[in-house]
Amino acid sequence: LGNTTGDPYILHTNIFTQGKGNREQQFYLWFDPTRNFHTYSIIWKPQHIIFLVDNTPIRVFKNVESMGVPFPKNQPMRIYSSLWSADDWATRGGLVKTDWSKAPFTAYYRNFKATQFSSSTSNSDSEWQINELDAYGRRRLRWVQKYFMIYNYCNDLKRFPQGVPLECSH
Repeated sequence: LGNTTGDPYILHTNIFTQGKGNREQQFYLWFDPTRNFHTYSIIWKPQHIIFLVDNTPIRVFKNVESMGVPFPKNQPMRIYSSLWSADDWATRGGLVKTDWSKAPFTAYYRNFKATQFSSSTSNSDSEWQINELDAYGRRRLRWVQKYFMIYNYCNDLKRFPQGVPLECSH
């Protein structure tokens, strides 16, 4: 998400299933994403969805359909990329407005790759692309969530006054 000069950049994630999102988590990045290219990955398996930045897991959304929580499985994954003004909510809750004098705004991608994994796919690059996170991956996930997570829908009691979503208790 956009920022003002000198402020950390925010990465916004969401999970959509059955046409609804409302599962946002936001993180400060521990680096300036404008200084170099970085790898942003999503590992989407029947058991879980894992978001990674430079091969560091930042978020895991587990499939807990057994608890009645919808999991995105009825539609193939799609990748969309766009630039839009979300200054009514994204920039410090709408406090910072888009500076249109700096337009046009651009994004760059290098070595973009989408890979369909199957049970026969062998990729030694990262074991958790096939399995659950290993001990090192779990430690990295905890590190990111402890020091860099700035919003978690599971902790937003104002947004969910009747109680947080079911998957938050798992």
